[in-house]
Amino acid sequence: MLDPIQRQLLGLDENFLAYSPELNSRLHPATLAAVLDLRARAAKFDFDLRIASSFRSFERQLLIWNNKALGLRPVLDSAGLPVEMHRLDEREKVFAILRWSALPGASRHHWGSDFDVYGASHIDPEYQVQLTVAETETGGPFAEFHRWLAVELQQFNSQFYRPYAEDHGGIAPEPWHLSYAPLAKNYAQLFTLDLLRAQLELAPLELKDTVLENLDEIFQRYIRVD
Repeated sequence: MLDPIQRQLLGLDENFLAYSPELNSRLHPATLAAVLDLRARAAKFDFDLRIASSFRSFERQLLIWNNKALGLRPVLDSAGLPVEMHRLDEREKVFAILRWSALPGASRHHWGSDFDVYGASHIDPEYQVQLTVAETETGGPFAEFHRWLAVELQQFNSQFYRPYAEDHGGIAPEPWHLSYAPLAKNYAQLFTLDLLRAQLELAPLELKDTVLENLDEIFQRYIRVD
């Protein structure tokens, strides 16, 4: 029987979340309050901070994973190009998916502490946000926003950090992904391999046998980032 914190860690509980109409997002109440403060500070520099993705449930992450494993949703390589999944064996498929997508139960978006941001001030209203590194670099629509954000996080705001700021051979860099440190660092310490394994064994997960066979390596390379 899972306790309430374990259910939150795995994305199985949504009752603890608070909703912000302003951001159209659900987050842990403490995270949400801090994000609204960050949004207000961004506005002083003429940036309209928006959230592209906030809480994501276990079921939602499971759907993303299974659709990628079944070829119903594209899997991208490090350069953002489609992977020819039919050419890969099952282990290669698992690690190709993990480059950009977490296992269900292992996404930090389950915790209500993590979210993806962009700056909407200087883009066309019809622009479709992709959440790619190119969007955040020189010439990209969110380059100025991310330059401001990097300075903000480094010099003024220790409440947030970028868990995927650098490429360590696991998850691809995601400069848009922010974690609310007071919650995320605590949840990261509570999250265990055994908790994840037990949940995955019960789930209708595509490539399940291969995932479970490689779960120790997956946990170290793609989950244990704090």
